Amino acid sequence: MPTLALTNFNIVVAVLGGWISLFGLVSYLLKENFYLSEALISLLAGLAFSPHATNFVRPLDYAGSSEENLSAVTLYFTRLVLGVQLVLAGVQLPSRYLKREWKPLSLLLGPVMTAMWIITSLLVWALVPNLPFLHALVIGACVTPTDPVLSNVIVKGRFADHNVPKDLQKIIIAESGANDGLGYPFLYFALYLIKYIGDGGVNESGGAGLAIGLWFGETWGYTIILSVIYGAVVGWIAKELLHFCEERKFVDRESFLVFAFSLALFITGTCGMIGSDDILACFIAGNVFTWDDWFRLATVDEVRARTISLQPTIDMLLNVTIFMWYGAVCPWSSFVANGVIPIYRLIPLGILILLFRRLPFVLAFYKKIPQIDGLRQAIFMGFFGPIGCSAVFYLYVTLEFLTTLNPNQGGVPRWDVAHLQEAVSVIVWFMVVCSVVVHGLSIPLGKFGFYLPRTISRTLSSPEELISFRVGGRVVPRSRSRDGTAMNTPSESRSVSARPVFRIGGTVIAEPTATGTSTSRLSTTSEMVTPQINPEPGFRPPESESVVLSNMPSPILPSRTIRFPDEAAPETNDLQESEIDAATKL
Repeated sequence: MPTLALTNFNIVVAVLGGWISLFGLVSYLLKENFYLSEALISLLAGLAFSPHATNFVRPLDYAGSSEENLSAVTLYFTRLVLGVQLVLAGVQLPSRYLKREWKPLSLLLGPVMTAMWIITSLLVWALVPNLPFLHALVIGACVTPTDPVLSNVIVKGRFADHNVPKDLQKIIIAESGANDGLGYPFLYFALYLIKYIGDGGVNESGGAGLAIGLWFGETWGYTIILSVIYGAVVGWIAKELLHFCEERKFVDRESFLVFAFSLALFITGTCGMIGSDDILACFIAGNVFTWDDWFRLATVDEVRARTISLQPTIDMLLNVTIFMWYGAVCPWSSFVANGVIPIYRLIPLGILILLFRRLPFVLAFYKKIPQIDGLRQAIFMGFFGPIGCSAVFYLYVTLEFLTTLNPNQGGVPRWDVAHLQEAVSVIVWFMVVCSVVVHGLSIPLGKFGFYLPRTISRTLSSPEELISFRVGGRVVPRSRSRDGTAMNTPSESRSVSARPVFRIGGTVIAEPTATGTSTSRLSTTSEMVTPQINPEPGFRPPESESVVLSNMPSPILPSRTIRFPDEAAPETNDLQESEIDAATKL
């Protein structure tokens, strides 16, 4: 007899698939019209489906009711998403970009990133009661890198195309990709000091000298430098192999498009096995992989050739899934009830970090960064330094490191770090939520605040401009005279008569000229030439024009082609070109 199988797998797959489908139905409306980020929407959806609300998605059950397993799953999932995103970020950059723009990148990744770490740590240390400064350095290091996933809000889409210059987009992509992997030195500087001097050297001998030695040797030498070399070598070999096989027609189109994703998976896995920085290696490999711009140009969306790139599709799927997972695993209740920081301190801490973590230092150095043109762009780039997947990644790296400090490898934490796990979890998760909400709503709220006063003022000052009436079959807009008492007609106002009047369907109503002939324009919707006769009484076209119009071939309906709103118009075909030539001869 058939029975319901309400297993965790069936429920989570149904919820995930249903949400992605529903979101996809209105994705263009939400992202391109309302400028809402998919990260914010997915985070709220994850909260709605989590045990805190409907209890459809139960992450702890999937991890075998073990917090340790749940932390491992979240860490590995985040590594996977960051690896893929950073390879794509490296591929998006132009040829030899890291080499050509090393000066502004060095400024952003050196003094600016260091200042971000210090000011964030100072704010945490000042507002969290009884927190040692070394612990504050750990928390500050987790939220210092800018997130490449959330940065897509300002470097992709219609808003970015219309408001963010291309050079600024590229420097934001390069910075967010590189500083994700460079968060290790800041984090392990504090972690090594906590390990060797945090408890006064009772459990670990060696002191600060050994801690600094390990920081230089293991963190900089093995983790950072090795990952850069490994990513560059793997990216170059992959580029040469793909180029060799593509020239000899050994690879098909589908495998060619998916090659960057398989490269990201390979680097993430191999770097994880050797214990190096897989995040930085993925970004370097992606940039070296397209060092000559061959792969990047070959995988750009080719609207004319009717091929759709696979990269934005997988990018969207990963973003929606990872932030749904974050919404389900986030410790929402701990923001209010915890033993580290009360909520009346936590909220001001989040506001201060978002305001002073990055903005003052970008304003201080923007004149030395040629991609930032003026104070407005500096404020824009300084404010949009989102905290997201990279912060969650370093959070779980920290928790994993702290478990190694337990005396005798037991389950009881060392006395000096007993509250550090809770502190870093609460503050980092809260900062991620604040950044997703604030940066996700900044653009739509800014647009709303900019246009609302203008719309209200225009409506209240001249409401009659919105009213139209018909004269001789034409729609004529009204306009007020200078004294505000008389209404101009088309013959009295050149500005009104010069404006084109459209029929339903997009054609332009022809205006009679002084010689009695009519002018026609191309339709804006169907791109077909359709000369229109003025419908005013008493107007008749000349016989010569009637003969020409009668001899014109009937228009051919265009073929039915699905074109999405964000797709560029295709190149004019031969049929349309011939029709335009025929119209110009008239």
